[in-house]
Amino acid sequence: MTATLIAKRLVFHVGGYDFMPPDVMHRRFARELRRFETTWSARASAGEPRVDPDTAAWSVASKGPNWRTETDYRLLRWDDLIAAADREPMWRRLPRGLLAFVDFVASGAFVRYLGSNWRYAGFFLYPYLLFSALAALAVAAGSVVASLSGSTAFGVLAGIVAFAGLIYGPGRWCYLPHLFDDWIFAREYVRRPDPVLEGRLDRLAEDIATAARTGDADEIVVVGHSLGAVLAVELLDRALRIDPALGRSRPVALLTVGSSILKIGFHRGATRLRDAMARVAQAPRIFWGEYQALTDVMNFYKSDPIAALGLPGRGPLVRVVRISRMLQPATYRRFRRNFFRVHCQFVSGNDLRAAYDYFMMVCGPLSVEGQVRSRDGAVGAIGPAGELLAAPPTEDLVPAPARQLARP
Repeated sequence: MTATLIAKRLVFHVGGYDFMPPDVMHRRFARELRRFETTWSARASAGEPRVDPDTAAWSVASKGPNWRTETDYRLLRWDDLIAAADREPMWRRLPRGLLAFVDFVASGAFVRYLGSNWRYAGFFLYPYLLFSALAALAVAAGSVVASLSGSTAFGVLAGIVAFAGLIYGPGRWCYLPHLFDDWIFAREYVRRPDPVLEGRLDRLAEDIATAARTGDADEIVVVGHSLGAVLAVELLDRALRIDPALGRSRPVALLTVGSSILKIGFHRGATRLRDAMARVAQAPRIFWGEYQALTDVMNFYKSDPIAALGLPGRGPLVRVVRISRMLQPATYRRFRRNFFRVHCQFVSGNDLRAAYDYFMMVCGPLSVEGQVRSRDGAVGAIGPAGELLAAPPTEDLVPAPARQLARP
């Protein structure tokens, strides 16, 4: 059995709906890269970021005693769009957030969340239940003031002030404005896509197609985390429309982690996304791997998105992982009830060697396809001193036209 050894990798990363400017993202990447070094006994460094309106990019050099991999890492920027939404006044965002709730319920998406993954259905309800609770507290406060003062006008004013304080205080601490923005974006993605984001996806798709034809990377990887998995599918679909033979010259892999694809896909109006998914699933030279975790309430655990939507084509190779096995017990205990932090472990460094490791995927010496097809990822292929031992056993591996590492 053989698996592909990667000396040069080109990565296009699409993050989720989380405001993180390029400089912050670069610092976070560099910090988590240190954990990768410790966990895998490797040496790695990230170059300075190169920032333009479409991307933030930097180079990564990783090596062990007998391997070296260079990664050209490119992050699709939409932090400016998220920041612009966050600057909108709450009196505009709240009605649009409530409209998103009505839309996803009326479209049948919520019912399908319940049928597919009740945890995700709970995540969908969370901001609206929180909003209802804060509104009820504000009404109660207004009623008390009206009763004590004998003035309905004072009561209404007190209720409004209490509501504003609750929204900007406990509401913000509990991520209410951000979650409303998230669902507003989801609805607008279905109904009226953002033209700025559309242009960026088109330009990055051209970059992927060009790199696949004339670049020198041993593999090209498109990574989508959380809601970014939706955009990653769109990005790869656009590249396929530019070059239907994408993947012929060099391996191209789609990696969706902690994916929210079905968040959009279950909406009755999301025909554009479902069409893109079907085209990617039917592309013969594109490998698609997906990682899911039970403790992450923001992904669809144990689901094949292609099968769940009844689409033609081959669904991703789905791997279910345990986040608790990626971290030291004390570390996991510290944030296991913080569902945002658990969700972000899919793009963070691990404390322990595990079947899934984001930094091993994007910086390590073994191909993404080889790691996904191996049940143990890269664990069996990297020795205690960081040396490359052998290719891990894989399942139904399709040979790729790149360097091959023979298993002894």
